[in-house]
Amino acid sequence: MIATRHLDAIGAIVGHKGLITDAADMRGYEIGARYDEGRAACVVRPGTTEEVSRVVAYAVSNGIRLVPQSGNTGVVGGSTPDSSGTQAVLSLDRLNAAPEIDIPNRTVKVGAGVRLSALNEALAVHGLFLPIDLGADPMIGGMVATNTGGARFLRYGAMRRQVLGLEVVLPDHDGTILDLTTGLRKDNASLDLKQLFVGTSGAFGIVTKAVLEVQRLPQQVATALLVPRDGEAIPLLLTALEEACGEYLTAFEGISRNAMKHALGHVGHLRNPFARGEIPPYAILVELTRSWPERAQELALSDVLESVLAEQFEQDDALLSDALVGRPEELWALRHSLSEGLKAAGHVIAFDLSLRRSDLVCFRNEIIPLLATEFPELEVCDFGHIADGGVHFNLVHPGKPDAAYIGRVRAIVLDIVIGRYRGSFTGEHALGRSNQSLYDHYTPELVKRLSGSLQGALTEVAIGNVRFSAAI
Repeated sequence: MIATRHLDAIGAIVGHKGLITDAADMRGYEIGARYDEGRAACVVRPGTTEEVSRVVAYAVSNGIRLVPQSGNTGVVGGSTPDSSGTQAVLSLDRLNAAPEIDIPNRTVKVGAGVRLSALNEALAVHGLFLPIDLGADPMIGGMVATNTGGARFLRYGAMRRQVLGLEVVLPDHDGTILDLTTGLRKDNASLDLKQLFVGTSGAFGIVTKAVLEVQRLPQQVATALLVPRDGEAIPLLLTALEEACGEYLTAFEGISRNAMKHALGHVGHLRNPFARGEIPPYAILVELTRSWPERAQELALSDVLESVLAEQFEQDDALLSDALVGRPEELWALRHSLSEGLKAAGHVIAFDLSLRRSDLVCFRNEIIPLLATEFPELEVCDFGHIADGGVHFNLVHPGKPDAAYIGRVRAIVLDIVIGRYRGSFTGEHALGRSNQSLYDHYTPELVKRLSGSLQGALTEVAIGNVRFSAAI
């Protein structure tokens, strides 16, 4: 609970629209996109950066714990309150003023509460887009706070690469507003402080605005589903396509048979693109794009893709056993439906892993037989971003496993990923409440100590659900 006098004071800052205390109205802010659920004392919805600053200053001065929340589409408990009923959700959804587009600079200044779809709708009028491709529709503030990646990381990188500037409110007694929104691509005059707020889940400060570099909308798109000869051919195919296609190659997404099977079986609008209804052991979604229309005497991009694939089939030791060129919207619909299919198949034990590209096949060859021996009831349904080393390594259980069982599974998988391959337990979902114990266990002590020192330098109190330092 938060005392009535505090609610009245916060309400005076944000107005009637900016404060929610009704239990029914708060539920949408208390329930995570997948698993996480808590109970808030109230939801505060400031409409300007200045209101965010005043709310933060009041909360810090009066011992009110804030949980910043953007679109609430995360899957690791980064933006939902705990079950105590004492935390205030600080929703940024009203920071949604029209984006300020600078066409010559090819940038946009955008509020933290603007959704990705709304931003891209505004940018499309000018032939531009923010090239982060996701199945969800998050808000910009959360994308910065989690350093969102996506399926086109190979070509465009994660959110960090798009960020040219930030406006941030620091969690101190003044609610200090830090304005780093110059929008410069080059600036070596001081420390690049904005990077401290990218991927740190709001623990260092609350992002209220971002200046983002945007890209030209693709005018030509060609996609195909490839079936590699075997697992060892996967990294060779990636190298071959990078050599043949260069920056035209924007995606190289792996899909296991089990993941595709459940998507096709549980998501009604999908069609199996393979003949006779067969599903290959593993498929790779490949995308090529160009930012200009077809030109006379220039090979169309679809022809480029078909030519490159034909070369792979013609080799003596062909890397492909099958390939089909398909409509982009159809193939991407399949890729973006994988998570939905798995949720309908059973209880999902999900991993957001990151490994070196050169280790992906070795890891898969090691972990799948091991899990089949130790946990034969689990079905491996992996998919992910092969080109950047990201793996959504999902395990489907037919029942309702308890916490001890899930803990044993996680320990086996992560000990191999981190201990043997020096990989990461979170490639793109960031930390959040559900990953805090993994951070505490697997992160080297020196890294934790330095990270905690940075958090302590920027914050006076803990904010959000991520703790880089036990002292905060």
